[in-house]
Amino acid sequence: MTTIAFIGLGNMGGPMAANLVKADHEVIGFDLSPASCDQARADGVTVVGSALDAVRNADVVITMLPAGTHVLSVWSTIIPIVKDDVLLIDCSTVDVDSARKAHALARERNLLSLDAPVSGGVGGAKGATLTFMAGGSEAAFERAKPFLSHMGKRIVHCGEAGAGQAAKICNNMILGISMIGVAEAFVLGEKLGLSHQALFDVASTSSGQCWSLTTYCPVPGPVPTSPANNNYQPGFAAALMLKDLKLAQDAALDTGAVTPLGAEAAQLYALFNGDGHGGEDFSAIINFLRGRTA
Repeated sequence: MTTIAFIGLGNMGGPMAANLVKADHEVIGFDLSPASCDQARADGVTVVGSALDAVRNADVVITMLPAGTHVLSVWSTIIPIVKDDVLLIDCSTVDVDSARKAHALARERNLLSLDAPVSGGVGGAKGATLTFMAGGSEAAFERAKPFLSHMGKRIVHCGEAGAGQAAKICNNMILGISMIGVAEAFVLGEKLGLSHQALFDVASTSSGQCWSLTTYCPVPGPVPTSPANNNYQPGFAAALMLKDLKLAQDAALDTGAVTPLGAEAAQLYALFNGDGHGGEDFSAIINFLRGRTA
């Protein structure tokens, strides 16, 4: 049994920690939200009163936090007191620069560290089917892989420090763009008198096929498990999609990459979020394109 500290027990971190408990690890958790702490206790996590209390005797530390500033704040606080052979894993989605700064903090104590953001949403977190995109040394990746495998089904070593975050923002830029494209096609199909099922049956087996269509179809019916069938309750909230698209645009600006479709997707999701729909699933952007969000 390994002692794992898990800091950040929200919609994603909570289920991930619960899966580590199911794998017979001792999980000591901390979160600022009382409700998240209550759910974690119910899932078998030992909840403590601070991040320092969580990590003091941990063999592995995992963080799942909202932004790079939170990750750097927590890591700078805990690194001075963790054990000399601890493994640090950050599963948050943050900017590449913050990820590299977190690795630098770990190197000051010669600790193994990994940036390992995830794809798969809340459903993937609960079902232990997440994809992990990992950045860091080969040694850190090999040591982390058994623990990540309890929370996900695909674990990819993308390169050195920050590479996991780079892969995540590139992937989610593709996702945001493709969802808008699929939604636009269904809106046009509605105007042309096509049924949702007819368009799905054609596009899902033709050159328009993509994950946004076949797994996360933005209209109810063709894919029964998609959020469209549950009034767009989020598996991946529009506010989080906007966050990731902004990270991608910041990276594009820093590197000089030309991403006009990514920029347009970010603007559309900014308008959608500004209209009060950040808590809906990102596939609900179809309602914005229909003009139904006011």
